[in-house]
Amino acid sequence: MRASDAALLARVIERDEDALVALYARYAGMVCAVLQRILRDRQAAEEILQDIFYQLWCGASRFDAERGSLPAWLVVIARNRAISRLRRREPFTGDPLFETTAVCPVNLETAAARQEMLYRVQTAMDGLPKEQRAAVELAFFEGMTHSEIARHTGDPLGTVKTRLRAGLETLRRTLHAPPAPLKSRTTTTGIA
Repeated sequence: MRASDAALLARVIERDEDALVALYARYAGMVCAVLQRILRDRQAAEEILQDIFYQLWCGASRFDAERGSLPAWLVVIARNRAISRLRRREPFTGDPLFETTAVCPVNLETAAARQEMLYRVQTAMDGLPKEQRAAVELAFFEGMTHSEIARHTGDPLGTVKTRLRAGLETLRRTLHAPPAPLKSRTTTTGIA
């Protein structure tokens, strides 16, 4: 039986390395994908990924499940770190061979779990109003700051912030709701 995130976090707090390994296997691929999408630099993504899980190891007790899910928390940390790295514009100084190596394979436990997660995120994003969806995509998938989104869209900064806040709140509620039964779902690929 698959241990819950809460159970694994409790074990991490008790310094159980196997629990950290399980969380890494569960979420590293997703976090790394976000980092690579923003940074477009495998080495930088891998460095930040390792830092994030080291932070989890050192401070798992600071995670507050009342404020959101663990994967959402990890993605927000990843996004913020990636944006900070872009702002510093550190030049790549690594080994060119490393750049051609696949560093961040997707490590979700099963294809079914991956499909379920993708379906739920896609459905939640599709349910957002067009302007909220655009703001969330620009912030989380393109790594833009609020000000950059405002310049990109031509919308006032306050409007961008309101759209992001509303969109994220809707996503949080939608993704925390129990999933719909599998047989009632179909995707654009026709896979149920």
